[in-house]
Amino acid sequence: MIQPQALFFRADSKIPNNPSLPVLIYRKILDPNTADKDRVFKKHFEKSGWRGMWTGFIFDYHHFHTNTHEALAIAKGHVRVMIGGDAGKEIDLEAGDLIVLPVGTGHKMVTSSENLVVVGAYPPGQEDYNICKSITECPDAQEEISSLALPENDPFYGTPEPLRSFWKN
Repeated sequence: MIQPQALFFRADSKIPNNPSLPVLIYRKILDPNTADKDRVFKKHFEKSGWRGMWTGFIFDYHHFHTNTHEALAIAKGHVRVMIGGDAGKEIDLEAGDLIVLPVGTGHKMVTSSENLVVVGAYPPGQEDYNICKSITECPDAQEEISSLALPENDPFYGTPEPLRSFWKN
């Protein structure tokens, strides 16, 4: 079992981020030689009960969600993302990596390879997500973020751990 790297981000004037839950980065959760990574990631998400799956890319503008946590798996190519808003951190991800964003966490694509394929998924009951570009667009953001339920299972492993060892009520 791959243990994720955990990163916390402070709020800024536009992005609330999450004061209680870290961003989790699972490096090489899929072996680089794994074929059809998009299909394999989807199978893991489905087995774990995560829903609302899509295949595509990450928006190139800062945004966050107030009503869902989000798993983003890199199935092909590589991408540099900015996590946490303008004062956040640039993170490089490559095929086989998984990043799990807690509700409220700002994120955007900075650069990517032309062949980038991302698979996204959400905990059950949180698939109908909103997109906020600034806290002023979502005035109830703090209340929604603090009241959102934690997922029961890790999006990849389908068990509470390792996600729930980092995300606690």
